[in-house]
Amino acid sequence: MFHTIWLLGPIGAIVGLLAAYLFFQQMMKESEGTETMIEIAGHVREGAHAYLRQQNRVVGLILVVTFVALLVLSLARLQAIQVPFAFILGGAFSALAGYLGMVTATNASARTSNAARERGLNQALKIAFRSGAVMGLTVVGLALAFIVVAFFLMVKFSGLELKEATIIMVSFGMGASFQALFARVGGGIFTKAADVGADLVGKVEAGIPEDDPRNPATIADNVGDNVGDVAGMGADLYESYSSSILAAIALGVSAFSLFPDTNFDDQMAAAIAPIAISGLGIIASVIGIFMVKTREGANQKELIHALDRGVWIASIVMVAGSAAIFWDLLKDVDMPNRLGWLGLWGCVVLGLAVGLGIGKATEYYTSYDYQPTQLISAAGVTGPATVIIEGFAVGLLSTYMPILFVILGILGSFILCNGFLNVGLGLYGVALAAVGMLSTLGITLATDAYGPIADNAGGNAEMADLPPEVREKTDLLDAVGNTTAAIGKGFAIGSAALTAMALLAAYGEELKIRLISATTTGSFNPWGANQINHEQAVAATYQDLMLWYDVTLLNPMVLIGLFIGATLVFVFSALTMKAVGKSAMSMIEEVRRQFREKPGILQGEEKPDYAACVAISTADAQRQMVLPSVLVVAVPMIVGMIFGPAAVMGLLTGGLVCGFLMAIMMANAGGAWDNAKKYVELGNNGGKGSEAHRAGIIGDTVGDPFKDTSGPALNVLIKLMAIASVVFAGLTVNISPKIAAMLGFF
Repeated sequence: MFHTIWLLGPIGAIVGLLAAYLFFQQMMKESEGTETMIEIAGHVREGAHAYLRQQNRVVGLILVVTFVALLVLSLARLQAIQVPFAFILGGAFSALAGYLGMVTATNASARTSNAARERGLNQALKIAFRSGAVMGLTVVGLALAFIVVAFFLMVKFSGLELKEATIIMVSFGMGASFQALFARVGGGIFTKAADVGADLVGKVEAGIPEDDPRNPATIADNVGDNVGDVAGMGADLYESYSSSILAAIALGVSAFSLFPDTNFDDQMAAAIAPIAISGLGIIASVIGIFMVKTREGANQKELIHALDRGVWIASIVMVAGSAAIFWDLLKDVDMPNRLGWLGLWGCVVLGLAVGLGIGKATEYYTSYDYQPTQLISAAGVTGPATVIIEGFAVGLLSTYMPILFVILGILGSFILCNGFLNVGLGLYGVALAAVGMLSTLGITLATDAYGPIADNAGGNAEMADLPPEVREKTDLLDAVGNTTAAIGKGFAIGSAALTAMALLAAYGEELKIRLISATTTGSFNPWGANQINHEQAVAATYQDLMLWYDVTLLNPMVLIGLFIGATLVFVFSALTMKAVGKSAMSMIEEVRRQFREKPGILQGEEKPDYAACVAISTADAQRQMVLPSVLVVAVPMIVGMIFGPAAVMGLLTGGLVCGFLMAIMMANAGGAWDNAKKYVELGNNGGKGSEAHRAGIIGDTVGDPFKDTSGPALNVLIKLMAIASVVFAGLTVNISPKIAAMLGFF
């Protein structure tokens, strides 16, 4: 039943978690530096822990309420009984991944700055990057371990057919998605409110340097890097990774079940393949992590090349290893595509290539080594308005290359799997491309998580008044971190697009399961169509489902869903941006109050009240994160109940297309604004203190909620809407025809 190569899944998970533990222990053996450096790092750790405790209380309450609601639906036979319990476990694992990453990051920042002070750039890079790798490997290790155990238990003990068991498992990602959205939104609001307040009052109004210890908001700013860019990001990508694997497992079984002469072992092989690929990806990531190093005196391009080297090595291992996996599992299976197992392997390779392509495109538009960011910096000579215009234009323009890569991924996967003649196999190919793109997440997430660690290291160096050459090294690491963070966001958003398409297909499969259940006692009217019986429901194809629910552009329900999905992206972005603005205003007033009431702060004679600023960001983030997060789950359920499955398909499509473009634009514009400011600080266009520098600070401030709050959260929104639709499919199938009849739709 379980092919030997299945063991790559649990082995990969164990290797990832053991490597994460090893890197954590190595980092903790390093010195944190002077007493001042240790004290500053302690303040940041304390603030980050305090915020997460408060967030977990709020989110925990919401998770429990949602668990009860899901349990009621399960008892009403509108979804599987396993879903509520998997929901809680998924949320807990997602939160744990983020927490462990944050613990590592808050311990690594002072050690990174001290390494830059005592041992040079290469050692500082190693500490920061391998500490980021703790986050990456913890996320993939925990996620794959959860999936391996859940899959084993569902196959062995659920008593369900393999196809139904794997479709139910897609719903297991909802808890992780829910937790990830709260972590991304809440953490994003916290970090950017603190960042905006610290920059506008400290750097622009008071004229003091970034991360100056006289700035009351500087500790809150550094805390925010950890709760938003580390804990939030870890929870987010835990969800992305899990969803891609779960969708691929379900669609593989579904596609192979329709082959002539198929058997249970063939379907198991299709389900095991994504698990084995993910396990291999973790091992490849660990190999790549050990390859990252640089020379003393390296520039930004050389540092990025050092990180790229690790990613490329991991990718090469994946390409070779995944070929062996597919050959071993599927060489004897007669598949209705010209290339057989080679076609499926090609989808994984294509996914890897799409991810790398999106990464390089993002690097071009956000690194100050390239023209787009340099032009934004030059625009600062004429003031902040031109900086904002140029940066916004760069963000808009940067969307076309990722879109082309995603189109290549979808179209190429369909062609390789003969998907235009066999839709199920084509969709499995798209899901495998998403798995391939995320297979080396252990190292790609390390390059992303490394950024906030380097940023905090620079803050620690500034607040501890270390020599200028130390800050120069940490600033270089930080500038690279901004670019790798933008690459990581583009990578996550690209994978979200492929995963969301796979989840659309999984929604269709869940509709079929619910129709089979609804027809067990007699015929059923799906949506104003002719009655269908149990035999028709069991034999239904994707095309049958689309016909029964009239999923065409001529159906106004589909267009209604498209408009609502696109609108939800804008409303969600507005709510999160306004939340940052409101919280930032409170922060600005607090910093101004302290400067006004304690004039000795700016002279270095009085100590700022750092805790007051941390408390403001914490309270505002908790208050503002609930509405946009709940909206993402409520809208698919309400649309499904009132307008039916066709509208839900439109909703998911509109949200996917609009959300993908908006998220790419926001992430790249924000990253470019940030690095344009840093380009000035290197001495270009007038250098620090010039008009271009002041304009760059304002541009960076505008970009902060773009790249660290609204943009990253849209990645979760795209997938959470799809998973919520799968979870509530039973409600939609059984309730929507009755509501539609009451409203006179048919």
